[in-house]
Amino acid sequence: MAIWKVSFAAVVVGLTMAVECGVVAADMFYSSKLVHRFSDEVKKLRVSRNGEVWPQHRSLEYYGRLMSSDLQRQKMKLGPQFQLLFPSEGSKTMPLGNDFGWLHYMYIDIGTPTVSFLVALDAGSDLLWVPCECVQCAPLSASYYSSLDKDLNEYNPSGSSTNDTSTSGVLVEDILHLASGSRMTANSSARAPVIFGCVPLSNLCGSKQTGGYLNGVAPDGLLGLGPGEISVPSRLAKAGFVRNCFSLCFKEDDSGRIFFGDQGPATQQITSFLPSDGQFVTYLVGVESCCVGSSCIEQTNFKAIVDSGTSFTFLPDQIYDRVVKEFDREVNATKASFEGYPWQYCYKSSSEGLPKIPSFTLKFMTNSTFIVQDPVFVIYGSQGAVGFCLAVEPSGIDIGTIGQNFMTGYRMVFDRENLKLGWSLSDCQDLTDSNRLPMTPANGSSPNSLPTDQQNSPNSSGVAPAVAGRTPSKSAAPTNRRISFKLCLTKLLFPLLLVSSNFRQSMYTLTL
Repeated sequence: MAIWKVSFAAVVVGLTMAVECGVVAADMFYSSKLVHRFSDEVKKLRVSRNGEVWPQHRSLEYYGRLMSSDLQRQKMKLGPQFQLLFPSEGSKTMPLGNDFGWLHYMYIDIGTPTVSFLVALDAGSDLLWVPCECVQCAPLSASYYSSLDKDLNEYNPSGSSTNDTSTSGVLVEDILHLASGSRMTANSSARAPVIFGCVPLSNLCGSKQTGGYLNGVAPDGLLGLGPGEISVPSRLAKAGFVRNCFSLCFKEDDSGRIFFGDQGPATQQITSFLPSDGQFVTYLVGVESCCVGSSCIEQTNFKAIVDSGTSFTFLPDQIYDRVVKEFDREVNATKASFEGYPWQYCYKSSSEGLPKIPSFTLKFMTNSTFIVQDPVFVIYGSQGAVGFCLAVEPSGIDIGTIGQNFMTGYRMVFDRENLKLGWSLSDCQDLTDSNRLPMTPANGSSPNSLPTDQQNSPNSSGVAPAVAGRTPSKSAAPTNRRISFKLCLTKLLFPLLLVSSNFRQSMYTLTL
């Protein structure tokens, strides 16, 4: 008589179940022992294996962790509350030129009563932060900037009735006001609790604020869209508001949109996000080759970060050299130099206008292709276009950055659930019925009327990003401004993230 015996373990709801299964001829029997997830038996396994902190039986932490798991399971059963969400001031994003570091911005409302902040959109960082308790910050008066018609704000922790923090501290929890809409439901509002840095801006880069912040780069805050747990997309998904994804869209006229919960159309092209040291800490993709015109250049595979917080695109040095040489070979124009512009490959335009620009294509490992809609930066004079530059720079490291200029004309979908980047050509107005999802607030008025004649306007006098607006008199390339900007954020993020886990635990305790 043959006898088989198999032992295995499984987790059932809040219990660990050890099962013995025996088979004797045609007879079959099962025996099992149910073990609670916080039992001594499981504790021996979990603590010895990964050093996990174990809650004391029937303590406040013990019940808190059980309740947290129950809430998450309920949200999973119910699905997301909304198909799409966007800031209550509207889904429109705005580029503000050199005054604001060539980034895209939008207004968000925080707290009760609401206070409006003009934040930069940055897929390369996780933290949402706004200025508060300013001592020596970048100017907040609209009169200081050429493109604003209302003053910027700072957050007052004691001025919001929904501030869920006992002290101002480094991190604050308050309400982010959002609007929703879909083809199936009418517009409604949502109030999402978010954690953000309440930062005296003078502390970002030392005791005295200098550099990019005083020159206007994100003076009123930054909306981090990265994959970290503290980012707004992560918080919205974890709370069950929307799916764990979002989209950014930048039009050629410099307007744009953002939508939380957008998974993109079924026809979009996709490529997978890549881990860095085994973790998905940024939106990293693998480029298989670069093509200029009809030539796909050999040995041009590299990894790149997809970052809306970087205005222009950077390639690893060796890749850059091969690409620009091929571009220079194919373009039918005379090479030129324009003072103050950071790019090395610039050309004169003829009296007839711009010549035909060679196409620029990125090929990915999934056989997907990304055709850059506008790889050049046009330089205008009083009489019209006087030249153009290939808006690509060497990164100085072995990883590149796909910046805003390469994303223009596309609906870029950051699908964090499936770890995919998606893209499709878009006019940034066709996600849903335009009557349901306005680019401007529900009252029909723009939160901030902005001039549309930005740097690339044919009727404007061209000024280099390095010297326009309020940049220093000595020219500084966008590269240097972005690097110093990121370094400042890194110095800020390190202490914030060190305390974030303790903060989240204390916040949960307070709500029980």
